[in-house]
Amino acid sequence: SAPMVLCLKTWKSRTLPGLSKMKNIIIVTGGAGFVGSNLIEFLLKKTKYKIISLDNYSSGSKKNHIKGARVSYIKGDTFEIKKILKKYKKKIFTIFHFGEFSRIFQSFKKFDECYQSNSIGSKSVFKFCLDNNIKLIYSATSASLGNNGNDKNLSPYAFTKSKNLELLENLKKWFNFKFEVIFFYNVYGPRQIQTGDMATVIGIFENQYSINKPLSVVRPGSQTRRFTHIYDTVRICYEAFKTDKCKYYSISNKKSYSILEIAKMFNRKIVFLKPRLGERYASALTKISYNNRIIQKYGKLQLKDYISSFIRSFNNYEN
Repeated sequence: SAPMVLCLKTWKSRTLPGLSKMKNIIIVTGGAGFVGSNLIEFLLKKTKYKIISLDNYSSGSKKNHIKGARVSYIKGDTFEIKKILKKYKKKIFTIFHFGEFSRIFQSFKKFDECYQSNSIGSKSVFKFCLDNNIKLIYSATSASLGNNGNDKNLSPYAFTKSKNLELLENLKKWFNFKFEVIFFYNVYGPRQIQTGDMATVIGIFENQYSINKPLSVVRPGSQTRRFTHIYDTVRICYEAFKTDKCKYYSISNKKSYSILEIAKMFNRKIVFLKPRLGERYASALTKISYNNRIIQKYGKLQLKDYISSFIRSFNNYEN
């Protein structure tokens, strides 16, 4: 009867990973950042796992820490993940790798930082997952898809991200590496960065609106984006984690807006900034598949409603 019991235990741990005593930890790299903190909040509601954030706080903040007995925070760089998470490695079920350098324009100014994080750091994360039989969920970017794939060389950021996808495909081919990939499209919402080098477009506009400054639009202003609410984004991240299909997903909004159209929604004076290196003119979905069909998911929350709500809340607060 002993072999029967062993077999049953193995079956349980495979089919009910959330109940496995061995693998009871989820790691979120970049967990103190905008996307990572919202994801941790969602995972705490939806799962029973312990969650560890690994973040170097280059753009993350302690203000984004989620309080809870099941979540803890470690300060460190992903290129040292093997050393930092050594004592946890046998207990880690999944790593959500969201802790990369993630701004196009800044990747020209901070090339070393971008390469260290996205190439060296991510390779270390991939290897750590491979060595310890850990499922990876990786955040890709629409910046590596645009213009029939030609935009992948527009910036150091897009280049490093697209090379990581190539590496993952090879790791799957060489070692049967298991991962999910999720393409993000201009994420916005609570905890987005509003000031500094790593600020998001919507975050910048919110900040400029709140301090009564003109909204700054990078020329020509006609460049379009599919802005996706953070709640829609983390919901698809969780769905990919739960369904466990080793697929590519994209989460975007069906509606696309030009940057100028969005600025006009705030009903404030607009000033134009000179064009920037690496600027993409569209973030349209393409048919690039990396030998996998991209499963297209669309957000339910609309940018127009979000901006109206922000303006209403701000004005009510002011009054």
